[in-house]
Amino acid sequence: MTEAGLRKLLEDVRRGGCSVEAALARLRALPFEDLGFAKVDHHRALRCGFPEVILCPGKTIEQIVTIFERCAQHGGNVLATRATPEVFEAVVRSHPEAQFQQAARAITLRQQPAATWPGTIAIVAAGTADLPVAEEARVTAQIMDQRTVELYDVGVAGLHRLLAHAQVLQQANVLVVIAGMEGALASVVGGLVDKPVIAVPTSAGYGASFQGLAPLLTMLNSCAAGVTVVNIDNGFGAGYTAALINRLAGAAGTSSEAADANGM
Repeated sequence: MTEAGLRKLLEDVRRGGCSVEAALARLRALPFEDLGFAKVDHHRALRCGFPEVILCPGKTIEQIVTIFERCAQHGGNVLATRATPEVFEAVVRSHPEAQFQQAARAITLRQQPAATWPGTIAIVAAGTADLPVAEEARVTAQIMDQRTVELYDVGVAGLHRLLAHAQVLQQANVLVVIAGMEGALASVVGGLVDKPVIAVPTSAGYGASFQGLAPLLTMLNSCAAGVTVVNIDNGFGAGYTAALINRLAGAAGTSSEAADANGM
C-alpha cells in the first residue's frame, strides 16, 4: 500500500466511510502477503519510496501474474523487469493499462499521477548493444517519477560524439553511464562533471571482455573519484539508485528555497 493509499484509508475511517473492521481486513495483508511461493512486500513503498519490483526470470508466468495482481491491488505503480512478450500477454489480460517497454524488457503499470521532481537524470550509453541495459535504467527512473535525458551511442571510440553533449552532461543531477567492451566511458564522463556517476558494465563485447567482467574491473578501478559501480547489466539498480539521488537533490533544493524565502 502506498502512503497516499494508507492516508486515504485512514481518512475514510475517520469520516465513517469505512468501518474499522473493513479497514482491518485491508491492513491484514500488511506488511506482507504470503502467497506460498512468494511473500509480497506491501510496505516497501512506505519504507523505501517505491513498491516491490518483480524480477521475472525464474518465475512461472502464473506466479508473475499473481504477484503483479497483488501489487496492483494496492494502488501503486508496478514494475516488472526482464519480462518476455509472453509474460506481458498474460499480464495485459487483467491489466489492459499495462505497457510493455520492449527495449527495456520491462512491464509498467502507472496507477499514481506522475510527480514532478526537479532535476534530470542523464542516461548515457556507449553503444547500441548497450541499449537494453540503458532502457531498463530509463524505464526504472521514469516509473519512479524522474525526468531523464538519453545520450546513446556516445562511446569513447568516437569521443567527439560525447563532447558534443557536454552541457547536457553538466546540467544533470546524476548520470547513469552504461558501457561494455573495456568500459572506459564512465571514467571519461566522471572527469567531465561534478555530479554522481553510476557506472553500469554490460556483457556486450568480444571474448576477452568475459561477459562484462572486463568493463566491471575497469569501472571499479576508475581514476574518476565520483564514479560508483553496480553489477553487470544491472540497469534497474542504476536507475533506481539514480532516482533516489535525484529525489534527495530535489528535496534539498526545496528546503533551500524555503529557507531563502524565510530570510534564513
